[in-house]
Amino acid sequence: MNAVLKPLDFHFRPMTEGDLDDVIRIERAAYPYPWTLGNFRDSLESGYSCWLAEMEGKPAGYWVMMLAADEGHILNCCVAPDWQGRGFGRQLVEHLIETARSHHTDCLFLEVRPSNTAAVFLYQRLGFETIALRKGYYPADQGAEDALVMRMLF
Repeated sequence: MNAVLKPLDFHFRPMTEGDLDDVIRIERAAYPYPWTLGNFRDSLESGYSCWLAEMEGKPAGYWVMMLAADEGHILNCCVAPDWQGRGFGRQLVEHLIETARSHHTDCLFLEVRPSNTAAVFLYQRLGFETIALRKGYYPADQGAEDALVMRMLF
């Protein structure tokens, strides 16, 4: 008998200063080179689009996007490790894309580590294309890792 997977019921809401302890906990668990508390605080203070996703009343992911002129730039998008591999990343990015569209952007940009194959594959499936390579963009254990620059046109 095949089990029927029911859609996950995530609740998206704007991130607040009060969420930052939970956000930084997820960030540190998910990334070897995490953003700092100051990065998130600066993003909120700068008026960037910052959203939190909750599952069962607990933070499960978030994203930060800068909107300027007719473009959006994804600065951070993260799924808590406990929720990875369940299709939540797709829901998170789809919510981000819809938010960018609602702000009448023409395109959306992001950088991603080539070694993050799950994220690269997800972005490609959602319509992002690789347009450039930034050499030595990310810190890494052995110096630096390149970044793929990806773009989605609306």
